[in-house]
Amino acid sequence: MARNQGTFWPWLGLAAGILLLDQLTKVLILGYYQLGDSTYVTSFFNVVRVHNTGAAFSFLASAGGWQRWFFTAIGVAAAAFIVWMLRSHPGQKLFAFALACILGGAIGNVIDRVLHGYVVDFLDFHWSFLSGIFHGGHFPAFNIADAGITIGAVSLILDEILRVRRSK
Repeated sequence: MARNQGTFWPWLGLAAGILLLDQLTKVLILGYYQLGDSTYVTSFFNVVRVHNTGAAFSFLASAGGWQRWFFTAIGVAAAAFIVWMLRSHPGQKLFAFALACILGGAIGNVIDRVLHGYVVDFLDFHWSFLSGIFHGGHFPAFNIADAGITIGAVSLILDEILRVRRSK
């Protein structure tokens, strides 16, 4: 079987699963937490409710509102490009896995921006060794969509490293 043979439907299913898990968890957070509420879970993890009007690490969060539609447009364009790439390369398993993870996460955050004007974040990890980098050692809160995007990005890097090694 050639590398590009296969169907992209399972990859769309993975993206849909990430999207559904992301939206379900956000509905629960919005339903049970007020903005700023926090629940202690472990010595290094809390569940919180935070609204992010920016991008990663609250980039452009205080830009005045235009960033909502800017990041929404980027997310929609990225999703369309990823679907096209998935259709072109469904047999490249790690590559397609990476794209599917990014797709599910991107759409999850686009939905938040359209519905709420912000992205709902709720996973709060904190360690004292991070206190020199992040306020109080708290890594910026994130959500399932962000985790999917991160897993996808790491997988894309790994796929490229493996591709280069195979070509030698």
